[in-house]
Amino acid sequence: MRTFIALVAALLLTPAPLSHAHASGKPNVIFILTDDLGYSDVGCYGATKVKTPHIDRLAAKGLRFTDFHTAASICSPSRAAFLTGAYPQRCGLYMGINPQRTAHWFLGLNPDEITLAEQFKKRGYDTCMVGKWHLGTEPEFSMLKQGFDEYHGMPCNFAHSPKFFDGEDMTFATTPLDRLTDLYTDRVTDYIRGQGDPSTGSGQAKPFFLYYAHNYPHTPFQAGARFKGSSQDGVRGDVMQELDWGIGEMMKALEETGVAGNTLVIFTSDNGPTKNEYARPYRGTKYVTLEGGHRVPFILHWPTRIKEPRVIDVPINAMDLFPTASEIIAAPLPADRVYDGESLVPLFAGKALRRRADDPFYYYNCENLQAVRMGDWKLHLPRRKEQLPFWEKNKAFADLKAPVLFNFGSDVTESKDLAAKHPQIVWQMLTLAKGARGELGEYMQRGNGQRPTGTAIPGAPIISNEKDWRTVDAAVVETIAAERMKRYPGIATKKKKRSKKPKK
Repeated sequence: MRTFIALVAALLLTPAPLSHAHASGKPNVIFILTDDLGYSDVGCYGATKVKTPHIDRLAAKGLRFTDFHTAASICSPSRAAFLTGAYPQRCGLYMGINPQRTAHWFLGLNPDEITLAEQFKKRGYDTCMVGKWHLGTEPEFSMLKQGFDEYHGMPCNFAHSPKFFDGEDMTFATTPLDRLTDLYTDRVTDYIRGQGDPSTGSGQAKPFFLYYAHNYPHTPFQAGARFKGSSQDGVRGDVMQELDWGIGEMMKALEETGVAGNTLVIFTSDNGPTKNEYARPYRGTKYVTLEGGHRVPFILHWPTRIKEPRVIDVPINAMDLFPTASEIIAAPLPADRVYDGESLVPLFAGKALRRRADDPFYYYNCENLQAVRMGDWKLHLPRRKEQLPFWEKNKAFADLKAPVLFNFGSDVTESKDLAAKHPQIVWQMLTLAKGARGELGEYMQRGNGQRPTGTAIPGAPIISNEKDWRTVDAAVVETIAAERMKRYPGIATKKKKRSKKPKK
């Protein structure tokens, strides 16, 4: 009897484990999307000049994928694919949005698209975005109208617009780049710690979805004072180490609030780096459809569901995120549209995907379909210079006359053309490309499976490349220009000042 009483007393006096999960048991989800971070940019993927212990720890205790591909090699279309589960060409946002371009300022992600945030809202989640949006700057395309309850960050590239916002309020006319990671880390950790239930003083009122889209290591960048000179790779390396520190602070906040175990953390990048040294062993960089532009790190960390850490070489892509998250939170996929991804949930338990390893993956650069992958085979397609977007950097294939075939089983650097040896494979993949063009489009041609591009001016032409703006009827151009001046009365004055030539 004494033993029993002592045991009960011990149980009563022992502090309960810190576990503040919400009553529903639904997991929190944090999606970390970095900007221009390459395949070999972090330690667990081969980086040697920087130290990224916190990102490496996510991989060591989760799933690290070696064959993950983004849907585009530039920012806007890649982000659209992550958030909609569709190829950028299908969801209508396949161009690089820049509010300064005549052909783009009124474009954005169509409000009719259903985003990840809207899926989470259906299931009662609180939603927050921190960082880069880059899916349209007109009010019609605000992230606050696409499912997010809160926003904090620099929504554009610094060169497009350096403004920093908290919700709809501008807090900095020019973002202090050396404070960027600090600002983001403070907001992310405050958000996590602020999810407690105010009625009880503990626990979570409801689960949350946090989209943390850091603008780094996209240029321009500056490291905070504590990290200057901390790496062996100059300012970029310092910025990378500070970014990693911020992720460590985020994980600390999850642990301190007792929700780390039931929080799925996803880490990846929107596209490859601007320098190939950060994409090795792959060829190419951002802006191109060589592997270095599309193949980036992808890590899943979820202690309560991923019990056995693994490195996985199964081919997956950005469009898989939407169905994966939807299955995790038991949100049915909307039945009125096509999705291009597949749920990765079976991989959590070591099971196979329904998708076959040789199912095709299409590499578009804006409207131009440039390559097809089928298993280990990758076929680069013929193209004309007029089809190429202005950012294209692959000079070797700029005017490709005949298809070029590579095999990743023996050639990850895409340097040994096997097209002449395997004509049947080439024919099969050219047939796949023809079908993709019919469905997803080609340069200046709409496909039958494409959904409308978002536009703030109904009926306005959708032109991807500024060079093709001259094909638009003069009256239409004048109407669009008038709407722009109506929305931004000072724009004509600014243009005149910029175009004024200095006196000789």
